[in-house]
Amino acid sequence: MKYLNIQTHMNASISGFTFIRNGVNLGFPFEASIRSLLPLVDEFVVAVGQGSDETLERVRAIADPKIRIIETLWNERMTDRGFVYAQQKMIAQYSCTGDWAFYLEGDEVVHEAELAAIRSSVDRHHANPAVEALVFDYHHFYGSSQWTAISPGWYRRECRLIRNTIRSYAPDGQYWLVTSKHKRGRNPHAALANAHIYHYGWIRRNEAMQKKLDQVSKYWAEEQATVIKYSQFDCRALAPFKGTHPQAVQEWLALEAEQVLTIDPHYKPSRKENKYHFMQQIEVITGLDFSRKHFKLVA
Repeated sequence: MKYLNIQTHMNASISGFTFIRNGVNLGFPFEASIRSLLPLVDEFVVAVGQGSDETLERVRAIADPKIRIIETLWNERMTDRGFVYAQQKMIAQYSCTGDWAFYLEGDEVVHEAELAAIRSSVDRHHANPAVEALVFDYHHFYGSSQWTAISPGWYRRECRLIRNTIRSYAPDGQYWLVTSKHKRGRNPHAALANAHIYHYGWIRRNEAMQKKLDQVSKYWAEEQATVIKYSQFDCRALAPFKGTHPQAVQEWLALEAEQVLTIDPHYKPSRKENKYHFMQQIEVITGLDFSRKHFKLVA
């Protein structure tokens, strides 16, 4: 399969990075994730945790000279609010050598049609030090590739590209904080990337999603993992997806993802889901956005 080749000879260099462990057993489309970003970046650093499946072999089999693998051992004693994910994320980021660092989680994919727009955004903002990061719009797929979650309970935008020449660190796997003059961390000052992240974590096979949640509960010191059934969901928080999916993830979608979402007609939304639905209604009326943000737009 051929992918668009974006030349990276311009002034700003870009490193891609991620971390993954037991990605096969947990149903991550990590190979598609890595492949989707390779045409854009000068290097791709992958921190592969010691696990019990063939994740390391799968990453090696991509066989792209841009990929640099770091084999890691997770701290199983670190169960404080997902900080083990932050540790692994930063192991990879601290090994990046580009002017900018592009982080993709193992279930996130970029679309080949938007690579040029991302490159353009980097070039446009590279000379402006006030812009520390680029923010992407999100497609959160739920239950199948035909549906996206749209309630304010799901973050709609997040930083995924950050300057690799500033002090930044991750409190958990999702976002960054920036420190200046050794002061307390703050949200990055950002601009829009004018592109999307395609998030497929919530359409992996239901049993794989349960395995993933079981792992997450351990590293968040939760006594019992949430039991997930895609059918048990507030349909008011869903909208049909009308776009196209990236080429890199097509095979995974056909073989590893849930194909059809059927919402239980007798499902009663939780108190939290009702709260988010009310917030969503207010958003429609006012144009406000109540979703969580880990950035401050400055350009």
